[in-house]
Amino acid sequence: MKRWTLIFAALAAMAGPAAAQTITAALNQDIRSSDPGVNRDGNTDMVILHVVEGLVGNSEGGGVGPLLAQKVDVSPDGKTYTFTLRHGVKFHNGAPLTSAEVLWSWNRYMNPKTEWRCLPNFDGRNGTKVVSATAPDPATFVMVLDKPNAMFLDQLALTDCGGTGILHPDSVKADGSWDKPIGTGPFKFGEWKRGQSVSLIAFDDYVSPPGDTRDGFLGLKKPLVKEVRFLAIPDAATVKAGLQSGAIDVSSVPESEVKELQADPNLTVELGTNPVRHSIILQTRDPVLKNVKIRQAMAAAIDYQALVDAVTEGIGKVNNSPVYRTSQYYGPVEQQGYTYDPERAKALLAEAGYKGEKIVLIANKRSTVPSFNTAVIAQQMWQAVRLNVEIEVLDWATQLDKYNTGAYMMEATSYSPRFDVALGFEQISGPKDKQPRKVWENPEALALIDKAMQTTDPKDRQPIFDQLHKMLLEDVPVIFTHNDNDCLAHNKRITGLKPWASNLILWGVAKS
Repeated sequence: MKRWTLIFAALAAMAGPAAAQTITAALNQDIRSSDPGVNRDGNTDMVILHVVEGLVGNSEGGGVGPLLAQKVDVSPDGKTYTFTLRHGVKFHNGAPLTSAEVLWSWNRYMNPKTEWRCLPNFDGRNGTKVVSATAPDPATFVMVLDKPNAMFLDQLALTDCGGTGILHPDSVKADGSWDKPIGTGPFKFGEWKRGQSVSLIAFDDYVSPPGDTRDGFLGLKKPLVKEVRFLAIPDAATVKAGLQSGAIDVSSVPESEVKELQADPNLTVELGTNPVRHSIILQTRDPVLKNVKIRQAMAAAIDYQALVDAVTEGIGKVNNSPVYRTSQYYGPVEQQGYTYDPERAKALLAEAGYKGEKIVLIANKRSTVPSFNTAVIAQQMWQAVRLNVEIEVLDWATQLDKYNTGAYMMEATSYSPRFDVALGFEQISGPKDKQPRKVWENPEALALIDKAMQTTDPKDRQPIFDQLHKMLLEDVPVIFTHNDNDCLAHNKRITGLKPWASNLILWGVAKS
């Protein structure tokens, strides 16, 4: 805290035009890397997507549209995608964007040595394989799939894929190792002081996608300040002190701080809902938790309304479905979640032959996620039915590593946004032998998810999602509790800021 007090004092001393050219934002944890979609988490994605852009991106409504592409043509058989690039786009080193860089970026992502998070989405492990990628001329890039996939563009746009951001080859060193991202976005990657801060510098030659207003990752994307500085501050009290002193311009804040910050005459708090899903995941291959009756007992022992009210200060609403509440597919079936029934939980544990074996629940104390508070409240409810649950608090980086390798019994964690529901189910589902981070490997569910990804017709998709929701409640590989609430606090000198899908987007944002 003392170190941050000194930093805040120095920042507060910056007055006048120089201060107005820099937006200082707080993150609850440092970024994990600067390589798009590689060794990433939500903070990493959010920062890097100010720097890099993909061929396509998501609109605020969750749809997918051209970003670095001017247009996308799909062949009648649904297998060939032809991307025509926008004219005049430059990389941060001044080089023009051509299909050669798109092809270089794609080949790098598809190289297993890169360890790109989304390689399984495109190499056949998740059902679809890109069989060829070519650059027939400088303005054209062509990708051919082994079979039609209605979700192909959605997958390219995923934030945890780094938006499949297009990079200049100068992003790597002469030996091929990673250096820093040289992209086409509104901000250039500046200085990264690991564990402390990341600075982004406005790109004066930025060419925005068409549009008069911002639209998610599309539309008008002009940088309106010279620099954005992200500070890594895990402690919520420190963030609040920085906001109130004016040393921090903007930050996500926990629901518990909203009322107090709303009362501050110098601050504004923006509220919204988003598709982030908070959850408790259960390792179905664990010797104890492989028994479905124990998992069902754990689900039945939780009073979800009490838990969500406690961790969101009454702001959140219960949602036990991977289908987020504002989705068009969130219907009567998805509204039916787990029933709080402690007596049934006790009966299920007796049927399972549970003898008090210890179950370890991993959590973290990041200030803007409910991981630790969820763990503490759920633990009390489980203890009431004689479940022996112990909480292990880890730093977020270690917890994420355990998630990615499947080395846990349970984790209180959160899933990043998936605008398309099929991708929301796919995010948690798959064979663990090939992808250890997956939590649900029911073969019938995997077949249904694959079917949902082959169409975009709501009439065909709704029954599939309804069935998947019911199956998930029965199998209990994950217990979803609620969707995230966007709570963005900022000083009143900041204009143009609005919450969207748990992304702190700072292009189009000014400071007076």
